[in-house]
Amino acid sequence: MGLKVFKFGGASIKDADGFNNVQQIINAAEFNKLLIVVSATGKTTNALQQVVSDHYDSDKDPFLSLDPVKKNHLEILNTIMPNNDKWETEILDTFVEIDWMLEEDPHEDYDFEYDQIVSVGEQVSSKILHALLQESGLRSSWLDVRDVILTDNTYREAKVQWEATEKRIKEKTAQLFKKSDIIVTQGFIGASSENFTTTLGREGSDFSASIFSYCMDAVGMFIWKDVPGVLTGDPRLFENVTKLDHLSYREAVEMTYYGAKVIHPKTIKPIQNKSIPLHVKSFINPKEEGTLISDMETSAYPPIVVFEHNQTLLRIATRDFSFVAEDHLKQIFELIADHRIRIKMMKNTAVSFLISVDNDDTRITAIIEKLQEDFKVTQEKNLEVLTIRHYNQEIIDSVTKERIILFEEKLPKTIQMVVKPIPTMKIKE
Repeated sequence: MGLKVFKFGGASIKDADGFNNVQQIINAAEFNKLLIVVSATGKTTNALQQVVSDHYDSDKDPFLSLDPVKKNHLEILNTIMPNNDKWETEILDTFVEIDWMLEEDPHEDYDFEYDQIVSVGEQVSSKILHALLQESGLRSSWLDVRDVILTDNTYREAKVQWEATEKRIKEKTAQLFKKSDIIVTQGFIGASSENFTTTLGREGSDFSASIFSYCMDAVGMFIWKDVPGVLTGDPRLFENVTKLDHLSYREAVEMTYYGAKVIHPKTIKPIQNKSIPLHVKSFINPKEEGTLISDMETSAYPPIVVFEHNQTLLRIATRDFSFVAEDHLKQIFELIADHRIRIKMMKNTAVSFLISVDNDDTRITAIIEKLQEDFKVTQEKNLEVLTIRHYNQEIIDSVTKERIILFEEKLPKTIQMVVKPIPTMKIKE
């Protein structure tokens, strides 16, 4: 039995009961060597993002935002391991990294400061889990992921330097496994060649687990979620969703590309390159089979519905009503790349170019300012991008009956639409 990689997200360790449940899953698991990738607890990433925001706001005290984050983690620690001064000191020392930054003026690069502060969430959660495993008698080692995953310095969306990362991971984990059966490390995080912390993009812990799985030739990767597996739709929106027992890598890539939240979009390709099976399982009912993602193709799938909420539609038009030609598109795409904006849908008409993008106010405001130097730009917020894989007319009618379709694109297996939701609705399949 070879190495397995487990990834636990924030929902699985949102409180003391969650940590205890994770320990029980690990105790019941069959493995020779196990590497565990951990996200920040619950809503910690959002809370630390607020700390960063408050540091840049002269009217706010970021320490007031940070204090509840510290207290929450200490409460979790003291609930699962009462009166443990050693680990309490370790946790508080980890938060000192944030204290030091907040005592200085905000860094001129917001994304740089974001990565240094927000990444502490994973540092702390992984230390709590490592402590729990050690205190329960398991042979666990803690690995600072910044020692092994090397990235460039594109803060908040760092790109992995694969050759150096693979070498570091193999060397460091081989050392740790000489004295341990389990390694606990962090998701979402890397480090630049200057040894500054970087992050791999929101929800990037799945990708981190995939990096380790690839570099260590894992026999299997396991993502533990609060759902039974990969579903045909978001259970918060649909009353009748079903679990997919199996997905091919190709289908999983399509789903994640179009916005399915159960797996990070970058996760699949590294494990596909080495045919490493990915198991999406429930931490609520860990004995259930979940969903297997592998290189085995499946002939037929039911309709799969994916929503991307909080979208903004930009209409970019030439000022003189001339056609939007190739030179215009080149200029637009260069600005999109420079501002690191991901297009969810786009459409070209004779005199305008439409793009639907995530509603990141800071980036959108910046690109609109640049575009308006040469183009007329209008903006419409609070939209959705709706994608249906393996669609039929019945499912299209069902999910669009209380939505206004602004534009759509239809392919043989996929239909995508930018839609405006009508308030106070409940979708039923």
